[in-house]
Amino acid sequence: MTEANAPRRTHGRPTRRASRGKRAFRIISASLLVLLLLAGGAAWWGYSHLNGNIDSVDLDQAIGDNRPQKVVTGAQNVLVLGSDSRGGANGELDHGDVSGARSDTAMLMHIPEGRSRATAVSIPRDTLVDRPQCREKDGGTIPPAKRVMFNSIYTAAGPACVVNTVEQMSGIRIDHFVEVDFAGFKELVDALGGVTVTIDKPIHDTKGGFTLEPGTHKLNGTDSLKFVRTRYGYGDGSDLGRIGLQQQFLLAMLTDIKNQDATGNPARLYKLADAGTRSLTTDSDLASLAALADFAKSMKGVDPATMETIMLPVAYDKVDPNRVVVAQPQAGQLWEALRADQKIPASAKKSPATGN
Repeated sequence: MTEANAPRRTHGRPTRRASRGKRAFRIISASLLVLLLLAGGAAWWGYSHLNGNIDSVDLDQAIGDNRPQKVVTGAQNVLVLGSDSRGGANGELDHGDVSGARSDTAMLMHIPEGRSRATAVSIPRDTLVDRPQCREKDGGTIPPAKRVMFNSIYTAAGPACVVNTVEQMSGIRIDHFVEVDFAGFKELVDALGGVTVTIDKPIHDTKGGFTLEPGTHKLNGTDSLKFVRTRYGYGDGSDLGRIGLQQQFLLAMLTDIKNQDATGNPARLYKLADAGTRSLTTDSDLASLAALADFAKSMKGVDPATMETIMLPVAYDKVDPNRVVVAQPQAGQLWEALRADQKIPASAKKSPATGN
């Protein structure tokens, strides 16, 4: 979708931000949890098949030497992307007339040395940023560009360019990236037998033809895809409102996975893992069941309930008020604290666009 809607001017209370933090952390763990359970018991043929499901990108090869140096060796920085592809299964909601994909959700997860806590920095998709020169798969290059929408970078040059853009704007070396294709969750939801969600505001999306009244609902795969893609019929119709629904859905799905005794049913567990891995793209270092399981184990000390969530400080653009730009000096203070693995000062969390 290419509509230009103004970002939301207000955001939730601290409790709401904490809730979103849990959801954001689950973006990383959604597939990892299933894979961790699977790692010890799958037959070799199943293991090989699931490994083959995982797409990967070699960041060092794709980006080259134009990367920040690692400052704190024990810390981990993971860029989480929720891709909103407009072809295939996702295309249903666009009536097949739109192609391509964008990074609908982007979040930089910083896990300090010791792995006992985490900070998540959300990057609004409508942020105008400078895109560095990026490499194409065929060996060519895409020239740098100024003032491009952050979520358009994925369409223009792929996930490695998104990683490089975040590295250049923050000065932080990204250790890993995890991309989840929302269309892939359609099959996973059906494998689960549906996902239960609860909403307190109605959804009346006339464009997508999706309606949901306040209350608790069990959604099948098709309706789950509509749920995470809906925008115009919910809240103020902004992109940030849609991202909130996507994060809520991921948390609900994880809850349903944990509540079901899939570990006692190898056939069902394999079906869930098969659907989950087919929606996953990672950097080459994480592109195996063993690597994902090891990474999940290393993160077990992080409590999502105590994870700090921050929106990248932004201000409304003076030329186009429907867009935002990175706010300084707040953003600089935020990146500096994360690079040094230090506590983030309160002044670095204030966003002029939201007033928080």
